[in-house]
Amino acid sequence: MLKIRNNFDLASTITCGQIFRFEEIEDGYIVILDDRVVKLSQDENYIYIDSNKEDNLENIIEDYFDLNRDYQKIVDDISKLDKTIEPALMYSKGLKMIHQSPFITIIEYIISQNNRVSSIKKSLDLLSKKYGEKVTFNEKNYYLFPTVQELSKLSISEFRECKVGFRDRYLYEIMKSIRENKLNMDIIYSMESYDALKYLMNFKGIGNKVASCILLFAYQKFDVYPIDTWVKKFMKEEYNIIGEKQIKEYTQRVYKEYSGLAIQYMFNYKRNS
Repeated sequence: MLKIRNNFDLASTITCGQIFRFEEIEDGYIVILDDRVVKLSQDENYIYIDSNKEDNLENIIEDYFDLNRDYQKIVDDISKLDKTIEPALMYSKGLKMIHQSPFITIIEYIISQNNRVSSIKKSLDLLSKKYGEKVTFNEKNYYLFPTVQELSKLSISEFRECKVGFRDRYLYEIMKSIRENKLNMDIIYSMESYDALKYLMNFKGIGNKVASCILLFAYQKFDVYPIDTWVKKFMKEEYNIIGEKQIKEYTQRVYKEYSGLAIQYMFNYKRNS
């Protein structure tokens, strides 16, 4: 059992729409990471972590939940730029942005387009159960997400069997692009956000919203973000700003490199409060 002291809101971070493969349990959450299963719980001051794989666990958790970044400074900076957003900032105190595997994030968000959360989870679980590694933790079986090598072998029909719908062809094509190194996931880290968006959108099945989610949740490019219904409601009610183009113009002008975080705080506040 690992114990970490941190200004961290575990529940908000896990349930705010960033993570698909988690399970709420009586005393916390089970989250399936790329190479292990972790159980997390929290009291006022500490996060408690248990896992089937203990090696390097503290570093893995700190990286995945971005625990070493000073979010309080970011919140203070955003607050200085715009007082109207303060209720969302206060409500979302302790919310962290995850730092997930680019490969898993790409597959997740291709599946997510025009899809319900329950269906996304079902597809990801089916892919994992069929092609991922089985892990037993606390006397229960879980399945890690398949590797690039495993998913590269799948046909369109095998993707379809995992209930991904029309996205089966997109997944097949993206795996082909990764296998042939046409999509190089590593070079995106060093790209400017605008260039990274254009690069990802060259591939079938990745539009602006999917690319934005990939860059935010896998590459932590905080000036890129999706705009959903909850954000639109917040911007209309609080700022009388309507339309994605106008929202982006405002957020990029006001919040600059923190635009993606500001949008996530708005989303979390409006959806849950």
